[in-house]
Amino acid sequence: MRRDYFELTVEYIDWVEHDGDPEKPLVRIDFHGPEGLLRERLTGTDGDLLSASETDVAFRLQAPLDTPDSTGVVGVTNRTTGDFVLELNEDANDVLKFIRAAREYGRSGDDDDGRYRVELTVEGEPLVTYEKRTFLVYDADGGLLREKSLIPSGVEL
Repeated sequence: MRRDYFELTVEYIDWVEHDGDPEKPLVRIDFHGPEGLLRERLTGTDGDLLSASETDVAFRLQAPLDTPDSTGVVGVTNRTTGDFVLELNEDANDVLKFIRAAREYGRSGDDDDGRYRVELTVEGEPLVTYEKRTFLVYDADGGLLREKSLIPSGVEL
């Protein structure tokens, strides 16, 4: 699926830098392509749309973090099959800022319902919403960057 089919926007992250009241970070991914294609990738073996626990969200750098204007690929995968549901290119600093806000939100109170929210829409129409607690970050060689990742306490990888 083409990466340019997707548009990513984030909300509720600036409060961290301005010592504001904690708000759950939101990432909205709007799909502008054949709806059937996205729906097919989001459908599990039972015929229903994948749940939050059946998906993983990760970011893989395309160059070292200290590279100016470092970018990477945000990916949502089907946890059962390992197949990519979607991928899109994003600025590394923007993604890390989002993860920091999600980490701080989790520290601010009860995060049983997730540290951040992912909304997938098709041409602006809601398709699925996930409450997530984990966001893994990998270097360009595929090594996990634990200190940059959002990993709930007690989770072994």
